[in-house]
This record gives sequence, C-alpha cells and structure tokens, in this order.
Amino acid sequence: MPVPSLLAVFAHPDDESLSAGGVLARHAAAGARTAVVTATWASDTPRAAELAEALRILGAGEPRLLGYADARVPQSAPGRARLCEAPLDEAVQRLVRHIRAFRPDVMVTHDAYGGLPGHPDHVHTHRVTLLAAHAAGFGRLYPDAGEPWQPRALYLATHPHSAVPALREVIGARKATYSVPDEQVTATVDVSPWLEQKIAAVLAHRSEVERGALPGVIAGLPPDARKRLFATEWYIRHTPVSPAPAQTELTA
Repeated sequence: MPVPSLLAVFAHPDDESLSAGGVLARHAAAGARTAVVTATWASDTPRAAELAEALRILGAGEPRLLGYADARVPQSAPGRARLCEAPLDEAVQRLVRHIRAFRPDVMVTHDAYGGLPGHPDHVHTHRVTLLAAHAAGFGRLYPDAGEPWQPRALYLATHPHSAVPALREVIGARKATYSVPDEQVTATVDVSPWLEQKIAAVLAHRSEVERGALPGVIAGLPPDARKRLFATEWYIRHTPVSPAPAQTELTA
C-alpha cells in the first residue's frame, strides 16, 4: 500500500522536527510527497533559513510560510501581525491555499493543548488547521485559493501522560507540560529508523540550540537518551475529514 502524502502544519520553525520529524522522514523515505507549512516567521529571517535546512534533512521540500509574527518575538516578522492577533478568516484562507496547492492525503498539526509547552501560537495553529482542513474541500469557500481538495485524515501530534515523567527530566519541572490520557492516543509510531534524521533536523535550528531551548537541551544528550525520549511519536486521529459512510442517524 502506498504511503500517503503528508502535509504538516506547525507554529514555529523547529516544531516540525520536534513534533513530527520522524514521521516526515519516514514518509519521504517511502517515496511519499511531504511538506511543511509554518505559521510564523518571515522568509528573510535566520530561523527561516534554519527551517529550510531542517526540511532538506527530512526530505520535506522548501519552507511554506504563512508569514505571521511569533506571539513572543515581534522581530520574527517585522511589521506583520502576530499570528494570534491576525484575522482568523485571513489565516484560514492562507492555509487553505497551501492545502489545495499541495493536495495531501494526510495532515498533521498540534493537538488542542498546543503540545507539551501549550504555547499560544501552537494552540492557535491547531485551531486554524482544523478549520482549513475542512474548508479546503468546500469549493465556494475561498474560491480564489485554488481547486477544492479534501484531505482524508488529520492527526494531532501529542504526548501521552505516561511519556511525560521521562521528558520532564529533560525539559525541567519548572515548565508546565500538557499531555493526554494514554487511551486517547490513536497512533504510536516507532521512528527509531529515522531518529538520526530527526535529531539532525532539530539541531539544524542552530539559533534555538544556542539559546538553550529544547533543541539545545537535545544537543547535549547522549545517543541512548535521545533514542529513549524521541524515537516514538504519538498522534490523535481527529474526526475523519473525508466523507464517512452514509448514515440514517447520529451515532457516537
């Protein structure tokens, strides 16, 4: 069975590598089309250049940027609106354009918490992606954004409660962490064969390594710790995007 094409949508440069780097590399290695849309940072910034290198390592093509500013870093897109302050309809339309241009089978984004850190940009990217994934299939919505296309599935990158204690040893108890009950996870993916690519992509975000953010913490870990903590990725399958079998009543 062919591996489905994959479009990942994340808030910041490095989120794609940390949250879904293994799955992106796995799909690319199997010959599937893969791409990443990043909601924040402008194309002429250093972090956008780092993103380009990370995507090259993962086999995910060129950066696709919505162009908004990071909520906490105005210089990420000088003179442009912060993602969380931009008109929602505008952000959805920009993403719909990318979805219709790439025409993915499957999409991936942050979960409703915004992943472990709960960053407001992550949470808002989740909302925008859910709306855009549905809107992309309706031809009368955003007719100037391309021909309609409906992805078959949408997955939310997440962490189960059981994975958090080990991760907190690395990211520190000083930071809040958001996770879900283990039974809510619908896809547990072993990405150990692609872990080397995933870590290389994470470390390509050199400015984050240098300032001691999570990529910098990962840079200081021994190989066995990297494998123990980052060789598995977890996802929640969102309510199917593509049409379900015909029903004559509502069912749970």
